[in-house]
Amino acid sequence: MTRAIGFDNARYLEEQTREILRRVRLFGDKLYLEFGGKLIYDFHAARVLPGYDPNVKMHLLTRLADRSDIILCIYAGDIERRRIRGDFGITYDADALKMIDDLSGWGLAIRGVVITRFDGQESAVRFKNRLERRGIRVYTHRFTKGYPTDVDTIVSDDGYGANEYIETDRPIVVVTGPGLGSGKLATCLSQLYHEQKRGVAAGYAKFETFPIWNLPLRHPVNVAYEAAAADVGDAAQIDSYHLEALNEKAVNYNRDLEVFPILKRIMERISGEISVYRSPTEMGVNRVGFGIVNDQVVREAATQEIIRRFFRYSCEYAMGIETRQTVQRVELLMKELDIHPEDRKVAVAAARAAEDAVARGKGSDGIYCGAALELQDGTIITGKNSPLLHAASSLVLNAIKHLAGIPDAIHLLAPHITGTLSHFKKEVLGSKMVSLDLEETLIALSISAAVNPAAQAAVDRLKELRGCEAHITHIPSPGDEAGLRKLGVNLTSFPNFASKDLFVV
Repeated sequence: MTRAIGFDNARYLEEQTREILRRVRLFGDKLYLEFGGKLIYDFHAARVLPGYDPNVKMHLLTRLADRSDIILCIYAGDIERRRIRGDFGITYDADALKMIDDLSGWGLAIRGVVITRFDGQESAVRFKNRLERRGIRVYTHRFTKGYPTDVDTIVSDDGYGANEYIETDRPIVVVTGPGLGSGKLATCLSQLYHEQKRGVAAGYAKFETFPIWNLPLRHPVNVAYEAAAADVGDAAQIDSYHLEALNEKAVNYNRDLEVFPILKRIMERISGEISVYRSPTEMGVNRVGFGIVNDQVVREAATQEIIRRFFRYSCEYAMGIETRQTVQRVELLMKELDIHPEDRKVAVAAARAAEDAVARGKGSDGIYCGAALELQDGTIITGKNSPLLHAASSLVLNAIKHLAGIPDAIHLLAPHITGTLSHFKKEVLGSKMVSLDLEETLIALSISAAVNPAAQAAVDRLKELRGCEAHITHIPSPGDEAGLRKLGVNLTSFPNFASKDLFVV
């Protein structure tokens, strides 16, 4: 049994490709295509649209490879603050490097990297040096003088004209970057200004995924978008410009609606013509709604994503990363759709597993952790912590034993291997926590597989955990979180700490 599919990638690719090529023809020589959201590994879309390929945009770009150049933007302030991309647990500058490598792996090269709103930040200078010494062209764009109200200054040699022009050869220029606020729009507009001065007929469009314009405003998929962007305050709204101009309801988001009047004025000033766009929705190239083939499936998946975001923000609040206001925004969205944390089955099962650990008196250092995972066929597997293993470790071992049909009585990890690892942690590394986290457990499992056929059979089933839902009753340790992320498991946890210590490694 496999999970129900709600999205057709092939249909979406055809629709989106056709619309992009239509936009190229609309403007003549060149189209600057800003990519909203994640270009690669769009796991949010994959979670709310079951069947969606997280890399479907890359498949589209490979179709258009001979007609496309790629520019990557990163905001200097994100480099300076070491902003983290949550799904990989890496900083935005590291994500930019990863994106360059990933694009190369798909046979796509970038024309250059733009560090936006650059003001000589030391960390941004180091990042620039690092790229240039590896042969990558780097441009720096400063804050646009006069933005957002003084259009005369913005569209002048003192505004966009002060930015260095980025040479491109092909009719489609993809402008992307890691996360929100990377300066993609400003880079597109700056390029439009320079193209106009060179006599090149160029236009702009935005490759969008969420919110989905042709779904109802409060459809769970659009509400899940709000939950995902609760930390930056994005909200889905009816596009009033679209409604007035075309008498058609369309969904957009607050920042695009707020900036549309000034953006329209800037583009008209650059081109010297009335804009072809009557609304921000018309600016978007968003055919993802036409790829939905089972509305009920995506509604259920989006509902689960909202709960998932609630747990994530609750944990980040407990760790001092996020604000209480962000958590409250998601709580309000949950109330609006009448959903509750208990609607996440693995959260309920994990809590029961922890209660069972307490009843049995089996824990570690007085902490009783439970974990649960839902397999693709709907089976719920649980795990508990012990003096030997973290809850996440026992959970994964129990899951792959179940998948491989291995009886509970058969041990996957050789005692001499786990004993050696625990001794090494305590006596050599001086760690107070000697139980094995998931990353350590996977290493022990791979070693055991060399001499234990049962362990090898279990290792062979690890790939089947990708895309499964899991929950832990305590905030996972770095090793547990990294291990589950590498396995592709969608993890949530209660905002409880697994140790009384403030510093945990």
